[in-house]
Amino acid sequence: MSVRKEFKMPHSERSLTRPRFLEHLECYLKRELEALDIHDPKIQELRLQVYQEVFGYLIDEFKTYKPIFSTIKKEYDITLASLREQIRDLLPLREKLVLVSEQYENRVLDLKVQERDEIRALKQECQRLQCNIKRMNEQQSALQIQVDHLKKVLAIQYELYREERDARKLLIIKISTMHSSQDVEDDDKKEDMEAEDPVMVKMALQVCREDLSKAQVELNRLQTEYSDVVPRRDWESLNGFHEETLRKLETLQEDFDLMKTEYDTLLDVNRQSINSNQSSLQHGSNENHAATTPRPNWELCSDILGGNERHSELFESQSSQKKLEILLQEMNRQVPDHFFDGLGFSNDVPIYLRYEGTFKDLKLKKADVVRIIKDIWREKTAENEKNDDCGDLKMFLHSYLVDQFKEKAGLWAYSLIENIKNNLSDDIICLFNDILTGKVDESLYHGQTQLLSHLLKVVIQSDKQECGLLTVSEFSEALRKAFPLKSEEAIQELLEAAQTELENNGERIVYQTLFTEETDGKHKEFLSLVKQQATAERLQYVSELRIQLEGKGTVNAEDLRTAFITIDPSQDSASLDRYLIVAFQKKLWELQELDVNTEVVLQRLSVADVKRAGPK
Repeated sequence: MSVRKEFKMPHSERSLTRPRFLEHLECYLKRELEALDIHDPKIQELRLQVYQEVFGYLIDEFKTYKPIFSTIKKEYDITLASLREQIRDLLPLREKLVLVSEQYENRVLDLKVQERDEIRALKQECQRLQCNIKRMNEQQSALQIQVDHLKKVLAIQYELYREERDARKLLIIKISTMHSSQDVEDDDKKEDMEAEDPVMVKMALQVCREDLSKAQVELNRLQTEYSDVVPRRDWESLNGFHEETLRKLETLQEDFDLMKTEYDTLLDVNRQSINSNQSSLQHGSNENHAATTPRPNWELCSDILGGNERHSELFESQSSQKKLEILLQEMNRQVPDHFFDGLGFSNDVPIYLRYEGTFKDLKLKKADVVRIIKDIWREKTAENEKNDDCGDLKMFLHSYLVDQFKEKAGLWAYSLIENIKNNLSDDIICLFNDILTGKVDESLYHGQTQLLSHLLKVVIQSDKQECGLLTVSEFSEALRKAFPLKSEEAIQELLEAAQTELENNGERIVYQTLFTEETDGKHKEFLSLVKQQATAERLQYVSELRIQLEGKGTVNAEDLRTAFITIDPSQDSASLDRYLIVAFQKKLWELQELDVNTEVVLQRLSVADVKRAGPK
């Protein structure tokens, strides 16, 4: 009541613009609200009670509107009571809803764990099936090779049987003819010997027939047993011819060794002459070049070419280069043929050499070997892009030779491998042989190809005028753009190699000449230096990785990934996955809980295309 008395206002004051009663109500409301504890869980009900009291004061003050205000307040109280009742009913349901939600969340997590286990099991099963498919494909290839071989053997055997059948038919005809002639002779004898005793004649005839049957049986046996036997006179003749051929071969081998010695001497003399006159040739004119260059004494080759007349006929009006080619061709003709023995179909023999028989050496030239290797890489790269996978080079080489040379695949396989072994000093041939024998990873070849292709693309883009020429500064800037991680010393070394190769110290560089190959497919000085620097950077990168993994006897996929990210944070996930596959020789989903010796992992990475992605 004191509060109500406090809110009683005179009528004169109510007529003001802002009634004092309203101001007292607002002050009271503000004071009561500030007095409430904001941490009380029933704060909202207390605030509503304060507002209800203020609303009651309004009802008591305005007598005229008290009925309608009381009705409104009553309806609000009824509604609030109903809502409180509903809230009391819903509180247990909310707790139950929370409990059910937790149960279903746990169930969802269990299902996810079960699904992950099933997915892992399915992946392992898929991998096992892929291994089975690969093994069955290899078995199918081996069986197909055996089937082809058996078909050839069957054809040969069938031909032998057909010849024997024809020989038997001829023998039967011959015997039938002999029977007919014998019967005619017997009839003639009967007419001439009518006076002889018929019993004796009959007995003699029976004995003759028995002897004839024995002779026929013996003749058939002899022809069957000795059909493949060579007569002694033929064997002696062939043996003598073989010994004579061996003596000729030894003589020819001695002559070839002598000619090879002379040829090496000529090459040394020619090489010394070129080295001694190189400086004078660079500064001399074309006329002095022809006059001052020493020429080999080609008359020394007359014995090799078969005499002075043939020497004059072959070398007449020919250049020195052409004379050398003619001499090499003649020497190759005089070299005896070389043959290879097939290694058979054993599993320890590479699939591209699984042949039986004897194969002649095709004597491939180095340029032919390089051309075949480039064609193999071109076809292999296209297949890798098509299948989105890097297959086995051994299997691809076998299929390539079969597709290209059909039934002569074995002949080309042995000749190609032999000439590859004889030319391992060449970078292209040596890299192909190392990849084929498993010494290095195939990614190394593709990495070098992409490196040179990227460099050529950047240099061409730097040629704004499209004239094929770049200044030294433009070429140097193109090298920095192509190799942003190289040091200034490495860039300067490449620039000097390019100028030395072009024999040009001026302001212009014909960059297209730097990317041309020699006649045998070998890269020149500039591109060789680019590959050498890339090899050194790769080995340095692996050395940093070795330091990071120091002290660990074995390493798993997570450790190796962490080491890569530590020394090279710029590496992307795709490159890291590729490096892990190369290091562990397993598919990506097989790397979980797999520990491998650290040295084995580092060795595999050192022979693969592993490179830094960002600065240290």
